[in-house]
Amino acid sequence: MIKPVKFTLSALVTALSLSSVSAQAETEDGIDVTGTLRIKYAYKDYSADSTAKGGEIGLDIAAIKFNGKKGDWGISAEYRFTADSHFIKHGYGYYDASPAWQIQFGMTKNPFGNPGFISNSFWLGMPYYFGMEDDSDMGIKAVYNKDGWQSDIAFFKNSEYAGSENKQYAADLYSGNINGTDYSNEESNQLSLRQTYTMQHQGGSTTLGGSLQIGQIYNNLSQNNGDRYAAAVHLDSSYHGWNLQLQAIQYEFNAADSVDPNKVALAFLSWQYEVAAKGQIYSLNIAKTIPTSFGSVKCYNDFGLMTPDVADASYDNSKQNVIGCAVAAGPTYTMFDFIMGNNMVFATPLDDHIGLAQIGKGWDKRININFGYYF
Repeated sequence: MIKPVKFTLSALVTALSLSSVSAQAETEDGIDVTGTLRIKYAYKDYSADSTAKGGEIGLDIAAIKFNGKKGDWGISAEYRFTADSHFIKHGYGYYDASPAWQIQFGMTKNPFGNPGFISNSFWLGMPYYFGMEDDSDMGIKAVYNKDGWQSDIAFFKNSEYAGSENKQYAADLYSGNINGTDYSNEESNQLSLRQTYTMQHQGGSTTLGGSLQIGQIYNNLSQNNGDRYAAAVHLDSSYHGWNLQLQAIQYEFNAADSVDPNKVALAFLSWQYEVAAKGQIYSLNIAKTIPTSFGSVKCYNDFGLMTPDVADASYDNSKQNVIGCAVAAGPTYTMFDFIMGNNMVFATPLDDHIGLAQIGKGWDKRININFGYYF
């Protein structure tokens, strides 16, 4: 395994234009520079090309990561490269104000939903496709962590890229044309709150929590503001290698001067799609981790359901189920996923949306294998 390279904090922070941190840097301490290379195999049972060729292998991502501290100041950043794009996943400076309080500033993770992930698979959970899992935006966040209690308070001025961009890692509101509908929406002025409590018990731990986010939707044509909100309750419990995750979300996008108030556009990873403007998102995940002589094997089933709650009665539920196993061995981590989608973006050939009227029929299926080497 390649050891992380050490740089002085002042040199790296200067390169990243974080002058407030570099002013504090001396020669001690440093930054860990690490990286990832991931290769993927994809097979789609609904694609004639995919079935005829037996699937395809390609580059998933190459990533470089920076993490480190100098005294009470530190930085964390990750930049990713794909076969046809590149983008920042997160990048922020932080200050440890006390043993319990940390202040983060920059492109930091939105504290909404289950801490960490509400999924086990490479495909992530249904909330990810709404920008409600592993999403980072531009702003400031305060984190309190003591005696099992964790409080997150964040304000995000806007998303990491412009509304017309679609290359970002996680979903943001999109400004552009999709299937003949023009959208002019941008995320603005979002407040996010999350409170969790972790209980230790024999054989594991259980984390209970609730989250709330409210924000504006700026129309860059009319210059009027709409609003949006989401609220969630969540549970993450582990017991002797078993893990159970439960989450329920109520959300609404109320875009100003919308052509169709029943839907909004989102974009990420060089694609854009439509979702129902109001609804509920449910997650139910179960996993079992088995230690091995070479590392561990985790097998799981992640299920997500989205139920639209709009004025258009033709809108339908969307579902996603992922059965898989993840194998950790030394510096490698490999995920074997069998994905089933019903009226779900990226998992069905005709239904390139979530919660809109279903075009296809039943469940479509695909296989995804992702091999990652971490150094």
